[in-house]
Amino acid sequence: MVKRLTGDHEFKAAVSRRTLLQAGAGLAGGMMIPGFSMPVYAADHPPIGTYPAGSSGNTIYIGAAVPRTGSYAVQGEDELKGMELAVEHLNAGHDLVKKMSPKSKKGVLGKEVKLVVADSAAKPNQAVQAQQRFITENKVVLMTGSTSSAVAVALNKLAQREKVLYVAGISGSNDTTGKDCVRYGFRQNFFGQTAAAAIGPVLVKAFGKNKKAAYLTPDYTYGHTVTKSMQDFLATAGWTTVTNQVSPLGAPDYSSYLLNVANSGAEVLINVNWGHDAVLSIQQAKQFGIFDKMKLAVPYQIPFLAREVGGGLLADVYCATDYWWTVEDKYPLAKMFNEAFSKKYGYQPEWGAQNGYVSFVHWARMVEETGSFYPPDIIKTWEKGEKIPSLLGDVYYRPQDHQCVRPVIIVKGKKAADMKNKEDFYDVVEIIPGDGLMQKPDAFGCNLGDYT
Repeated sequence: MVKRLTGDHEFKAAVSRRTLLQAGAGLAGGMMIPGFSMPVYAADHPPIGTYPAGSSGNTIYIGAAVPRTGSYAVQGEDELKGMELAVEHLNAGHDLVKKMSPKSKKGVLGKEVKLVVADSAAKPNQAVQAQQRFITENKVVLMTGSTSSAVAVALNKLAQREKVLYVAGISGSNDTTGKDCVRYGFRQNFFGQTAAAAIGPVLVKAFGKNKKAAYLTPDYTYGHTVTKSMQDFLATAGWTTVTNQVSPLGAPDYSSYLLNVANSGAEVLINVNWGHDAVLSIQQAKQFGIFDKMKLAVPYQIPFLAREVGGGLLADVYCATDYWWTVEDKYPLAKMFNEAFSKKYGYQPEWGAQNGYVSFVHWARMVEETGSFYPPDIIKTWEKGEKIPSLLGDVYYRPQDHQCVRPVIIVKGKKAADMKNKEDFYDVVEIIPGDGLMQKPDAFGCNLGDYT
């Protein structure tokens, strides 16, 4: 446990000769790196988390724990690519970074950014162990990653305990900025309640009122909160749930669940599964003949879903998503991002990559605006709730729960004959502003906790 000293005299007394020598060595090193300015040091703040050790040299580290194996591996790799591009752009002082963070030059407060990465396999314990190692060995100033909301919730708790900032990568559970919110955690992407509020009216308009719905729900915080949000919204239009089939993460076979769906009398199948689980369950639903008698809707679309499922199974299917690359026609910063990403990686970015990129640049903006790496001050800058640029126009983070208020995109799958190129899977049906979608900040029981 860190002893928190108060008062300038006590803090100065606590700084050892060794610490001063290390700071001096860091200063000398920082001055020798071309393109990066003199390091910024702790002034009057007592140590907290990895501060000031993590930012006392000429390099700072971000720790990423993303799934590189398991059911969410494809999405984890895409998310990681967005993070890698963000680090590259931050260090180069790229124009896109400057559009979102005007005070940024090269690096963050003149320090080179490096990314350390571990495979979380979408397992909370594995992710926490990796980040704990990054805190100890690399003195990371920021943690990221999730893709599974169970991981996001676990890393929220770690961030609050260790007093190290955390930005969720992909996390769709209401709980992440709801009952499991923390002062040290922030989320940029959309989530279950906003997905339901966005896609619900579209489904009612397309399919009518008083419909019977079947749900496929993964058995953890993401699945349960997304399903509950969908049920609550659709109930206002007279929709009823005839069956909710709950399956474990990574289930290899959905036959028993799909048999119940097929016999339920449902008119619409709402598939809340994600990652490879979504791919398998949709492919197997086709084999069961389910789509001959009911429509499919995906309230929280996975990156690459249409490509991975194949066979045109997403044609005319409505999905809610965080980002789709063709919005570049409306948003100039999205076009800049798409061009940079596709040049580096050879394909158009999905929303995992967008999340990783924007989360990093928004964090960098807050650090630059603060002028310090002292976490409580960075948090307070974030909590000003000012509107700031993103790839989808101006957004802001709510001070009460640290949730980004941002648009949700509704897409509809294209038939193969209508695709203009191999990555033209969806038409953008609607881009819905975030303000009208989100619940009140205290609706899901958020209590952020303390700063120090």
